[in-house]
Amino acid sequence: MALPPIRLDVTGSLVLRGQRTGGVSNLVNWLNEVLTDNHYPGRGVLWCRTGNGDTLGAYFLTGRSSASQARALHRTPKGELIVAPSERLAHDHLRHYVAARQSGDWLVFGNGEQVATVADRLDSGQHPALALDGLDYEPDPPIFTPRLTVTADGRDGGRVWFGAARHSSGGRLATNRLTLQVSDLAPGEGVLMTTYRSDEHEIATGDPLTEVRTASESRSNLLEELWSSLPPHLRIAAAVFSHGGVAHAEIRQAKPAQG
Repeated sequence: MALPPIRLDVTGSLVLRGQRTGGVSNLVNWLNEVLTDNHYPGRGVLWCRTGNGDTLGAYFLTGRSSASQARALHRTPKGELIVAPSERLAHDHLRHYVAARQSGDWLVFGNGEQVATVADRLDSGQHPALALDGLDYEPDPPIFTPRLTVTADGRDGGRVWFGAARHSSGGRLATNRLTLQVSDLAPGEGVLMTTYRSDEHEIATGDPLTEVRTASESRSNLLEELWSSLPPHLRIAAAVFSHGGVAHAEIRQAKPAQG
């Protein structure tokens, strides 16, 4: 019987830069600084708690190619958030997908078709750690984009699981799978994952995770912080939503969604 992946449980409070807990210095960067310092974040998932106490999810897209730029986020009659062409383009399963779905008590969002897969697994009763298992990175050499997925439980104190399926930094083809459980965020705390990181000269897969702080007091503030922190020439779309509120997600985008 396969064992569930190892989980890292983040339950302690994050510490502002320069403060200390138990004699150990914990460096936590501001969300806008982390994004501004990344010249190409690709796609990103964020779970955080704003200053007014709201716990929110966020998803954003940046892109370099014309095909990547020709995308938009929009809500469907089913209450899903999907990434779809903003122009008349054929469906591309790596570029067009359900980005967020509410499935009963579960909110699931991420950067690819695995969102629907994980939501279906949760609906069948699988534990989040198992629902996030078995996923693979995208088959797009040479970077091999990680698949990032967040599952948020509306029960049990609002626990959240991040999943990342990543290519090895060496020569192995086998997928590295990270599952991170997050709970008890205080106002202003969050966890961010991005597919890429870039110093403007080279592009690599993003860090496994980044703990961040945000000064945003509300959902609208958070969306503005995200949007203004992304590289302007690469921005495609960003959305912020609450558990149970995907149908009312706030969206910013560079191009209008179709129909």
